[in-house]
Amino acid sequence: MIEYYFKTAKEENFLSLPAPKEGCWIHIDEATSGDLDEICQLTGLEITDVQDSLDRFEVPRIEKIHNHVLIFTRHPVEHDVAVGLYTTTFTMILTTHYFITISPQKNHLIRSFVSKKGKFSTLQRSKLMINLLLRITQEFTSHIRRVRHNVLDQEKEMANVESDDIAVLTRNEEILNQYLSTLEPTRGVLEGITSGRYTNLYEKDQEQLEDLLNAVKQSETLCSIAVKTIRSLRDSYNILFTNNLHKTIKLLTSLTIIFNIPTMIASIYGMNIDLPLMKHAHAFALILSMITICSAVALIIFRRKKWL
Repeated sequence: MIEYYFKTAKEENFLSLPAPKEGCWIHIDEATSGDLDEICQLTGLEITDVQDSLDRFEVPRIEKIHNHVLIFTRHPVEHDVAVGLYTTTFTMILTTHYFITISPQKNHLIRSFVSKKGKFSTLQRSKLMINLLLRITQEFTSHIRRVRHNVLDQEKEMANVESDDIAVLTRNEEILNQYLSTLEPTRGVLEGITSGRYTNLYEKDQEQLEDLLNAVKQSETLCSIAVKTIRSLRDSYNILFTNNLHKTIKLLTSLTIIFNIPTMIASIYGMNIDLPLMKHAHAFALILSMITICSAVALIIFRRKKWL
């Protein structure tokens, strides 16, 4: 679905247009090959130049084709079960007359951005690009902090670890790894834009872009710290599980020895041979007492050694 927006710096809200006009913002939600064909006809780009915008696994990068700048980036989404991703592709194209964004699926980020009031214009393509990249970075930071808080909560409950906790920890690690694999190349994209090789920037835009680059680096650092915390917590879980396993083995071994005492004595007196007390009137009571005493002594010894 193709949508057209227009806004000047004086206006507060985006104006929705029925058709494209010079200086407008063209956004494609749930993009299809047909939508890309329309963009190619409008901008003069080849279909091969923009088809990567439909690739769910596209890595953030920047290209310059003639006078057009193509920025492939990603932003956080809820888990896409079909492809196992926690981020999705988002493409921005800066042309001479239009600012174009392409998303292969429904994009909540654009919806919230369009409804937000701000002092920027669709005519200021570089500024609009920087504001969208800033919004994406803020989303990454928010999601990373949320995952980090979940991990810290698990760390507090380490004494009562269940298999579900391990599954949650593994999922959080996968989420952070995907975020990290997006933030690192995104930093490279921003460094390329900052260099001025792809688009001309005003002084204020340059300063804002440098602040954005620092924000991405901070998000990347925060994500790396959270991943290290998960790995440390996972190692702690392994130690905890190993200790619990050793305790269980000790317990089972001790119980096996204690239960073997009456079994051995009963087996001996079950043989058809001459044995002590076999003709005694209270043989059963005496043998039962002997079994009880031996088992009690073994129990006391294991208790003192803290095997039980």
